[in-house]
Amino acid sequence: LHTPNNNPSKTKNNNKLVIFNLRLLASLQQKAFGKMIFDSVCHHLRLVEEDYFGLEFEDHEGNIVRDKTVMFKFVVKFFPRDPGQLLDELTRYLFAQQIKQDLVTGRLPCSDNSAALLLSHIVQSEVGDFAEELDRMHLQSNKYIPNQDVLNHKIMNFHQKHAGQTPAESDIRLLDTARKLEMYGIRLHPASDGEGTHINLAVLHMGILVFQVSDAHLNVVGQHR
Repeated sequence: LHTPNNNPSKTKNNNKLVIFNLRLLASLQQKAFGKMIFDSVCHHLRLVEEDYFGLEFEDHEGNIVRDKTVMFKFVVKFFPRDPGQLLDELTRYLFAQQIKQDLVTGRLPCSDNSAALLLSHIVQSEVGDFAEELDRMHLQSNKYIPNQDVLNHKIMNFHQKHAGQTPAESDIRLLDTARKLEMYGIRLHPASDGEGTHINLAVLHMGILVFQVSDAHLNVVGQHR
């Protein structure tokens, strides 16, 4: 397991926690479990609260082919109702990165106002206190959501209010805002009920939720604890 230029996997620079993209080089037996990879990553990161995380593999063909390059993603698998329960700064940082990724991929839909507020915390974490020209350049170079251009002014307005907020504090604010969104922490898994109706299941802190699409809207139709 190594990082580019032999840098450590995490460093603190001006109170900001930085994690580089990791590349795992491992020799595994054919019947080895994925947990071996997961444990290696957790050990390398010195991750304490590892129960919140897991490995994600997506293959549209439904299988792993021998001699094929396989990409595993280290992701958040369980979202607590209150991110304030997260004790370690590294854990909160990784959660913030997951929220950022969910915004990019559309996994976390939200209103324009909520999106602008979330992005303002991300910008504060990445560039520090508001400076109009710096903000404009940063937002031009970094596209977090598809319709970002129409929200840039609102993002900068929110950003001005975060003066003095450290990267770690920005992560906390980001998570506190994200947890109030309807789709926070929801990972949909396609399934069907006893009558063959297509449904989606999601495992959350309150139990298993059953979703069904109706008139292009995703509605909760059941809950099991």
